Amino acid sequence: MRILLVEDDSALRDALSQALRLARYGVDPVSDGQAADNALLANSYDLVVLDLGLPYLDGIEVLQRLRNRQDHTPVLVLSARDDISERVQGLKTGADDYLTKPFALPELEARIKALLRRASGGKMQLVHGPLEFDLDGRIVLIDGKPADFSVREMAILEVLMQRSGQVVIKTRLAQRISDWENEIGVNTIEVYIHRLRKRLEPRGVRIRTIHGLGYLLEPYVTT
Repeated sequence: MRILLVEDDSALRDALSQALRLARYGVDPVSDGQAADNALLANSYDLVVLDLGLPYLDGIEVLQRLRNRQDHTPVLVLSARDDISERVQGLKTGADDYLTKPFALPELEARIKALLRRASGGKMQLVHGPLEFDLDGRIVLIDGKPADFSVREMAILEVLMQRSGQVVIKTRLAQRISDWENEIGVNTIEVYIHRLRKRLEPRGVRIRTIHGLGYLLEPYVTT
């Protein structure tokens, strides 16, 4: 899961970035509305956490532009504007939820999970043979037991499991595991795929290389 975090307060932005990464999300932090709009034009996100009082471009304008492009990415507004009219405006503009400052981090994390659950149609568990991915808890299980995968390995698994039986191109995988502080090239994807194969193939979970394109998680066949 990749989140765009838009917050102009540097201390809060850094604290939220760290907390979300510890929760095993990929995070791209930006500090102003124009940077947020540019990021949303150039990248695909699972969720946007958006402050309203931003320099260069107000958060409401960022939200309006996003929805005018028919982009339905879930947006959680964070704002010190606690007047009821401000909250109504944010929700009418297209925000999916609205959290006023100050707030408790557990509440923010709970609201993020709720929005992601809603966006997925309530399906928060992916299953592929002995492999299970709890999207809510960000936990991978093999044969019902927790498996220790890195955040990037989990991000690749998530995309492959969501598109089981379909080819996922390398550039899409690279985008899903990158953030702005650690841009990942397509060659690095091969390293992570190799690691996943070593763990999963003995359990009958196979990732096939489609030369010139990317990778495909083969349908699981019981023996």
